Amino acid sequence: MSETGGASHNYQVHVPFDDLREWIAEADKLGELKRADGYSWEEEIGMAAELLQHDDQAPVALFDKIPGVPEGWRVLTNFFAATRKNMTLGLPTDLDKVELSEAFLTHFREIAKKPMPYEEVADGPILENVIEGEDIDVTMFPTPVWHDQDEGRRYIGTGSFNVTVDPDEDWINVGTYRVMIQNEKQVAFYISPGKHGRIHREKYESQGKPMPVAIVVGGDPLTFLMGCSEIPYGVCEFEIAGAYRGRPMQVIKGKHTGLPIPARAEIVIEGFVEPGNRAEEGPFGEWTGYYGSKMRAEPVLDIKAIYHRNDPIILGCPPQRPPEEQARYRAVMRSALLKDELQKAGVPDVVATWCHEVGGSRQLTAVSIKQRYPGHARQVMHMAAQCRSVAYAGKYVVVVDEDINVADLEELMWAVCTRSNPDQSIDIIKNAWSTPLDPCISPWDKEAGNFTNSRCLIDACRPYHWKDDYPIVNMPSPETVKKTKEMFSWLLEK
Repeated sequence: MSETGGASHNYQVHVPFDDLREWIAEADKLGELKRADGYSWEEEIGMAAELLQHDDQAPVALFDKIPGVPEGWRVLTNFFAATRKNMTLGLPTDLDKVELSEAFLTHFREIAKKPMPYEEVADGPILENVIEGEDIDVTMFPTPVWHDQDEGRRYIGTGSFNVTVDPDEDWINVGTYRVMIQNEKQVAFYISPGKHGRIHREKYESQGKPMPVAIVVGGDPLTFLMGCSEIPYGVCEFEIAGAYRGRPMQVIKGKHTGLPIPARAEIVIEGFVEPGNRAEEGPFGEWTGYYGSKMRAEPVLDIKAIYHRNDPIILGCPPQRPPEEQARYRAVMRSALLKDELQKAGVPDVVATWCHEVGGSRQLTAVSIKQRYPGHARQVMHMAAQCRSVAYAGKYVVVVDEDINVADLEELMWAVCTRSNPDQSIDIIKNAWSTPLDPCISPWDKEAGNFTNSRCLIDACRPYHWKDDYPIVNMPSPETVKKTKEMFSWLLEK
């Protein structure tokens, strides 16, 4: 049961890295880096990722001496686990996941008020190798086949982010979308409806203009996380990442697109998406734990240049069946953003929020509150279902009292079982924002472009009008729990 009530503290934030190589050095200092030599991109690296990403205490793996590519060309996977997830966010390594989310929120609230403009520089390590024209060959990198049933298709973009610019409003978006190699000079990428990159793309398409894109493969993990988060429309994630660090992100201007490219990235693919240019993309195992779509036509990027550092590193973050790495980092950041949105909407006494890993941090959302008035729980569950941070592809929202640890799935389900009546406690929202990746949407609805689902909202709070008469919980007091741990924790030692 919850003792702290989700209280947050003002921790000093110190992000000790500016690029992926510095991040690797920090992970090594923590004793969480494993080096693995001689494994193939065709199968074995993907197998290892599947093993590692389901374990929150597993190390980060750096693969080198990959057959068929130059020694030193590497792949890194499973960056967000153990204590390095705290290090990535610049926060103390002894915080648990809820404390980490709360501490992130405290800092994020401040920096979101004053984004830090990125700094354009003339040179950087990303310019160590510039490949153009007939020499372009994106297949030269050791891009793994990540999943058994991907049918040999290689996704260079899993731990990547796309940089695009709005053709009307001239603001830069940084978003994470899967990127598949088509051939030596083309890649295709999928963006779900409603995402900011998709809005940019649709504007270019409607105007008959080619869309400039820079795909950053092997950016630093903090910037990748910002690209994965629901940053508000019109705000550049580079500027949020810079503000979070306390120092501006250094970028160079792409030679062909003019887009800002991180000067210390590992690999950048630059080019244009011509209106109507499509190619078959997929299948690809997705974050739901399913193959949400079969092969279909998606936009193609014609590559104009590839930039890469000497001995480049691919940051691999392939989705697996949750709970896994993507669910872990999204849970920490999305839970924080949800709490912020609820509080900004004027909802009182939101104690804690958690977007559960088992639902890919999207499909099961929990909120604990200190009930203040009749209808408070109902207000919270309806608002939580439609906040930007969790509205996309959600399924279940559960609201509980403040004594429940929202991040503990067993406690959450205990509250559902003992504090809700199905005929009185459940509301349904229909035709909500979802995704073609949702395995519950029928093939014919997907074909028709009907990517909606429903929401189940569960009030698992004690009924407000007789909550003081609700049966007492069979659990020792916090003082007794503390004393018991001090006296008898040795009994649980292995």
